[in-house]
Amino acid sequence: MILRSVVLFALAALMEIGGAWLVWQGVREHRGWLWIGGGVIALGLYGFVATLQPDANFGRILAAYGGVFVAGSLAWGMVVDGFRPDRYDVIGALVCLAGVAVIMYAPR
Repeated sequence: MILRSVVLFALAALMEIGGAWLVWQGVREHRGWLWIGGGVIALGLYGFVATLQPDANFGRILAAYGGVFVAGSLAWGMVVDGFRPDRYDVIGALVCLAGVAVIMYAPR
């Protein structure tokens, strides 16, 4: 169940961060409506993927996903845009991922 949840969080991050990046490219980099439309579709898919999490609590899922989004955004920037995080970016992302682990996977 934890593996499924982690995979869904990764897929949701890909959809949301990728979608936002496509919209950014379409608007800020003047790549046009095709990029914006692709981003809007990806953002919609993110919303759908989030509903597939095994936990039924919306607030818990979105709170935990916030930490995944922070770390995923930095990773996206590294891979796609050549961003180089500093040590504080890395420490902050690790703190966020620790929060995800506590929120989602602590025994209840």
